[in-house]
Formats: sequence, C-alpha cells, structure tokens
Amino acid sequence: MEKIPGLEIQEHDKSKRILNIKITDEIIKKLVFPFNKFDLTALELKPFTRFTIAKSLDDLTENKLSKLMNSIIRDRSTGCFIIGPKNISPKINDKFLVKLSTAIAYLIGNPNHDSMAGKYYARFHVKHEDASDSYLRKAYRNMDLHTDGTYVKEITDWLIMTKLEEENVEGGETAMLHLDDWEHCKELSNDPVGKQDFLWSSPKSKNVHYKVEHPVFSSDDKGRPHISYIDQFPEPKNMEQGNFLQRLSDALEGSENKVITKLPVGCSIIANNYFWLHGRKPFKENKELSRELLRIRGSFFVN
Repeated sequence: MEKIPGLEIQEHDKSKRILNIKITDEIIKKLVFPFNKFDLTALELKPFTRFTIAKSLDDLTENKLSKLMNSIIRDRSTGCFIIGPKNISPKINDKFLVKLSTAIAYLIGNPNHDSMAGKYYARFHVKHEDASDSYLRKAYRNMDLHTDGTYVKEITDWLIMTKLEEENVEGGETAMLHLDDWEHCKELSNDPVGKQDFLWSSPKSKNVHYKVEHPVFSSDDKGRPHISYIDQFPEPKNMEQGNFLQRLSDALEGSENKVITKLPVGCSIIANNYFWLHGRKPFKENKELSRELLRIRGSFFVN
C-alpha cells in the first residue's frame, strides 16, 4: 500500500477487511489552526465550512487521504476502516473530535440531516440509568447487529461512529459483521420473503414522523446482496414476515464470524452501510458508567 504522509496504515488485528489509520502528531498539530477558525455553531449552520475543514485535512496528506478512504469504503472486499489520532493529547477534546469526524465525513460524501439531533450529526451518552425508547442508550442490553437508516427516506450509504469519551467502562465492545462472512447469507438473502416490502417505523425519540417500505435484501449492480435491517423497527405484515425476521435475527446473532473490537477513545469507525452490520456488546454494570458517541451517516458524493 502507498505510503501517505502523516498517516500510519495497517490491517486491523481482528479482520483483514478492516484497515487501521493512525493520524500522526504532526498532522494533528497542523489541524489545530484551521479547526479553530470555526466553532461548532458555524459548522452546524454553514455547510460550506465543513468542506473547508475537510480540505484542510486532505491537503495535509497531499490529498491522498480522501482517495484512500473512498477506495476502502466503496470496495466490497473491505468497506470499513478505523481512523483516529495516534496519540491523544489535551488539545484533542470533544470539540476537536467533532471537527475531525466532520472533516472525514466530508471527504466521503454528504451527511444526512439527523432528525434525532436536528443537525448533520448526533451526540449521545450511554449511562447506567436510561429511560429512552431505543436500544441505543441501554447500556446493559446487547445491541443486535443492524444497519442504519432503515426507517428514513434519505440514502444511507455509509456511517461514522466516533467515541468522544469513556469512563468506568467494561464491556460495550463494537460488534461488526460483513455480509460475505456471514454463514447464512446465501440462504436468507435468496429467500423470497426477504425481497418483499417490509414496513419500517421508529420510536418517538428519532423524530421521524413517517413510515417507509423496503425489502430487507436487495442487490448491487453485480448481483451481490445488500441488507437494510434493524430488529427494533420493522412492522411485519403477516406470519410469514414475522417468522422470517426471527430467523434472520437468530442467524445474525448466532454468527461465529462477528468481529468484536474495542474502539479506542478519539477513534472513528467508518463502514459501508450496505454490506457491514454493526452492534454493541452489553456493558458490565457500573453506576459511574459513561460513554459519549458521535454519529454521522450519509450518501456518497455524486460527481
């Protein structure tokens, strides 16, 4: 693989499909000035400022980072990478990480409006106690494997999850599964029920006041399966659909080919949303537990 200035690139220790990209101190140091030009409010209200900080990041790698990330995320054999600062210093606070995640996103595509947060990204905490209506914040439940954007009209080609902070955490590892590694992919993706239209809705906290219809499985231009699925949001129309979803859920959660990894604080995991599923293992109970995450999801640029 071509060397890129300011980056250290290697295969992830748990999967050859995932690349680890470490941003060196030299690049981080040079990002502080362009990042300080805009506060978070400016980024939220003026979309063009997000392209400005994205260009600052890409320029520092001789415009090779954007090419690398796009080649990984669009490639069926990989489709996922983890990126973050090689070292965490006091300058790398939550605001810096929001800006870095924004810069990474805008080298890949246009983020969707996140209705839950009312802007192009969402930040949320996972804590000991929670009264939400979604598995997202329930620390002690397994978050089953799923894809994002199942219940919205926007195209969701990719997603970014960044770990902003973490305290008193045991467990809560990230679970990932590539469709081509899933033992039951051929059987279930070829089942005619999976190609029927399913009705998808969402809980009130998502602030999406409509329902959408689409199948669980579709195909890319080469006939390879794509999946759009989350366990909490489909509304089966009949026994056939209900039983198919149960078989699908059992087969995904029972897979022995999941990649279980601990995402370091300050790092982002970026995945193609059509053939990578993601989830989270339960946390070990702790009253002082705290994790804050950032989420961005969107579509590829159409040039």
